Amino acid sequence: MVAWFAGLFYLVRLFVYHIEAYEKEPEERDILQKQYHIMESRLYTIICRPAMIMTWLFGLGMIYIMGLEWLGENNWLHVKLALVVLLSAYSEYNGRIISRLHKGEIVMSAYRFRLFNEVPTLFLLAIVLLAVCKNMINFGYTFVAVILFAVVLMVFTKIYKRIRTKQKP
Repeated sequence: MVAWFAGLFYLVRLFVYHIEAYEKEPEERDILQKQYHIMESRLYTIICRPAMIMTWLFGLGMIYIMGLEWLGENNWLHVKLALVVLLSAYSEYNGRIISRLHKGEIVMSAYRFRLFNEVPTLFLLAIVLLAVCKNMINFGYTFVAVILFAVVLMVFTKIYKRIRTKQKP
């Protein structure tokens, strides 16, 4: 799970750099984008996807060992599984982004990729809270806390964008 998240954090950061390379001179841009594509593809196929598959296998294995009664009794696990399904969709969508970037498409701006890079942070926070606190937490309060954290991340990303924009020559 840690490798999966680490890969997701770094992969989207590479997308930011890939898009920012469009601002470079053509010769430099081509070199950078080729290198970013190699790095993105390898990171996704060698780390992200295998780590995602292993996370699913170990998680489903744990459910099998604990039994279906245990699964039925633990509502936190249902929410956690739903979050892992959504995180898997996010991960697979990143794989499609790699293909689109390789074709030369500008999928979204560097700023939007910076926001997109915070998505796994929210998943990580929610999933870890569910796993650690289990049935002790109120899902409503947890959901509100994660949303508030998302707002804080968005505000800091906007502040960072303003700072970067002012520093550009």
